[in-house]
This record gives sequence, structure tokens and C-alpha cells, in this order.
Amino acid sequence: MTVRRGNREPLQYIIGEVDFCDIRLKVDKRALIPRPETEELVTLLTEKELANAPKRILDLGCGTGAIAIALAKNFPDAEVVAIDASPDSLALAKENAALNGLEKRVSFVLSDWFQEVSGLFDCIVSNPPYLTENEWRTAQPEVKDFEPYSALVANQEGLADLANILRRAPAYLTEGGLLIMETGIAHHAELLQLAKTIGYTDTKSLKDDQQRARFFLARK
Repeated sequence: MTVRRGNREPLQYIIGEVDFCDIRLKVDKRALIPRPETEELVTLLTEKELANAPKRILDLGCGTGAIAIALAKNFPDAEVVAIDASPDSLALAKENAALNGLEKRVSFVLSDWFQEVSGLFDCIVSNPPYLTENEWRTAQPEVKDFEPYSALVANQEGLADLANILRRAPAYLTEGGLLIMETGIAHHAELLQLAKTIGYTDTKSLKDDQQRARFFLARK
């Protein structure tokens, strides 16, 4: 363990697990390590934004399965669909669902964003890649040298996947359905303008516990 940590490998990968929103998750190099900000996103949904329990939830880019599994636990009557474009990440997410006894509550689909998605959802949630290339290059070795690049960095100064989801989500949302995304701190002005152009009925930019613009919400 000392040698691995000395090489700047993340402690979570060395230990092999993390706690996230009162669930235990296996973590390894197949997916990003869940962050506290993503726990904040889940709490926003469970304690505030989803006052009416959703019937169907879609987690785009599920990684370890953290968001999907936490929401399945908090909304026991909801159908939860989790997608990822990485077969390795999806396998890890399935292992985590089984670890938490929720393998029958979450459906896992190999999909490049909405490609294999069908039907309508009351809530679409995503923590997509949103770092710029420069942010990645200057990140700590624990991030840059060990976590999956494809899950971290997006084109267009980190905006590409966020904008893609924002454009395509209305076709998969029920009337009044909620889209919520974790974002980079410099993306909200452009996302607000794009959401207005698309025709969302309501949008909201929220800060994380460090007072950084982090969560973007839009209702159909």
C-alpha cells in the first residue's frame, strides 16, 4: 500500500471501496472515484428537487453506478435505468448494484449517451465529462495518471457533452420532467443561454458547498 500511495495512486483505488450517500461502492480504475459534489447532487434530488417521487429515472454516464444506486435506494418505487459507453464501467456498476442488493432495481444499458435509450423519464441525471484539456493537464497525479481520461475531459472547453445532453434530453423527458447535471464552474452562462434557445420552461444554476457554480437544472 505504501508503495502504491507513494506513486500517487488514489487511496480509494488502493482500499478498493468508498462510502457514498449511505451506500458502499467498489472502486477501481474502470471508473471515476465518486466525489463529494456528486453526493450533493443526489441530496439535491432526494431532499428538494424531486418532491413528487419519480416513476422513471435515467442516469447518463453512470460510472461506478453511484448516482443510480443511491437514487434507487431513495426512491424504492422508481424504475432506474443507468447507461454508460464503457463496458468496463458498466460491469463495475452492476457489481455495485449487487453489492447493495439493488441489482433488480437498476437496469444497466451499454449506450453512447441516448443512443440505446427509449421511453420517457421524470428525471434525467448526469455527471458527464466536463474538464478542459488544460484542467486535466494541470490536475493532481491522482486524477491525471489514474482515473479514466474519457470520463473526465470533454471537447469545446469541457462543454461538449453537457450541451449534447441538454439538447437531446427533452425528447426523453415527461412534461415537467427534470434534467440535472453536474458541471464545470465556468459553463453555466452558456448552458442557461442554450436552455433558453431549446425552450425549457425553467432553469436553475446552483452552487456546491464550496460556493462554486456546480449544478445545472432544467425542466421541460
